[in-house]
Amino acid sequence: MKSSDLDVLIVGAGAAGMMCAIEAGKRGRRVRVIDHARAPGEKIRISGGGRCNFTNTRTSGAEFLSENPRFALSALKRFTQHDFLKMVERHGIAWHEKTLGQLFCDDSAKQIIRMLTDEMKTAGVTLSLGLAVKAIARDGQRFTVDLDDGTRVSAASLVVATGGKSIPKMGATGWGYEVARQFGLRVTETRPALVPLTFEPGLLEQLKPLAGVAVDAVVKAVPASSSPKGDRPQFKEAMLFTHRGLSGPSILQISSYWREGEAITVDMAPGEDVAARLLAAKTENGKQAVHTALGHVIPRRLAEVVCAREGLSGKLAEVGDKKLRAMAETVNAWTVKPVGSEGYRTAEVTLGGVDTAALDQQTMEAKAVPGLFFIGEVADVTGWLGGYNFQWAWSSGWAVGQTC
Repeated sequence: MKSSDLDVLIVGAGAAGMMCAIEAGKRGRRVRVIDHARAPGEKIRISGGGRCNFTNTRTSGAEFLSENPRFALSALKRFTQHDFLKMVERHGIAWHEKTLGQLFCDDSAKQIIRMLTDEMKTAGVTLSLGLAVKAIARDGQRFTVDLDDGTRVSAASLVVATGGKSIPKMGATGWGYEVARQFGLRVTETRPALVPLTFEPGLLEQLKPLAGVAVDAVVKAVPASSSPKGDRPQFKEAMLFTHRGLSGPSILQISSYWREGEAITVDMAPGEDVAARLLAAKTENGKQAVHTALGHVIPRRLAEVVCAREGLSGKLAEVGDKKLRAMAETVNAWTVKPVGSEGYRTAEVTLGGVDTAALDQQTMEAKAVPGLFFIGEVADVTGWLGGYNFQWAWSSGWAVGQTC
């Protein structure tokens, strides 16, 4: 069997893996990156509608979920969103800021991929695509890795940057978790995150006319009595009704906190006292239809469905104040219980992963297995929607690149 010696073998040519390779290569390390995909950075390519939401100016560390939420702070503070932005600007990539600190390429996500591959080439990194790992063994102080092209690689450092299970059509698997377990590391519970939520058939039938309707909303999870205690943030962003349930940024955000059996509460007219608006409309023009009055506050199709579900029709003047207040509560605090999510097929990230208690916070190295590193999505660090997960990839990749 043909074999070769390396300082660093990185499995996974995604955001974290390529950033790690660049930094290790700059240090003069002999680095090779392998990936079973035919092209590098496939999740980068499809992200942000093809324009890559590559970081978020508001990154502080508070936007990450983990059994140990503070684990990410060290890497995030040492390589910040501002550091990555400098790299983007050095390559002449034009960018713009959208809402809530989200930064996107003006042109194409492919520019970010090209930036990373160019940086790897300059750093002397070897990139091998369409190549998978067959077996890994620890041989003294080194790792022996057999590849599916019949070759063997020996490396002092092995970096696992293979991501999670989200978007399997892009080649995502749980392979990184298997490697962790092989070397005795615990893997926390994994589940789809940043994912649309689904409803049971009866409710879907009632809401069928709303597919495609979008509203700004404030969404929060309602923990079940058996759920772990802890703060759960609420999110004020767009929400979209779909033929399966709910989607849109606010729903994707809350999906990371929601659990089966729990409800969510949705304010579909944030900042509006819907009851006050309806009662005032009743006084000013009681002859207008109930759904017409409500349609001045929320989209007309949504107003019609809300009125139908509440059994209210006719003129405002003919409806009692108590019933109007009850309908307003449905708009300002609609409580609904999803039955599930759309799963890994559409999830943007995987929640959970390699237990951070087993990793060194500074270096991402496995405490019990010197030379073995886990970075990016494969570790139990999951960010909010809006560029935070990419920033974790850049920061964790950079941190490992300084030491591997």
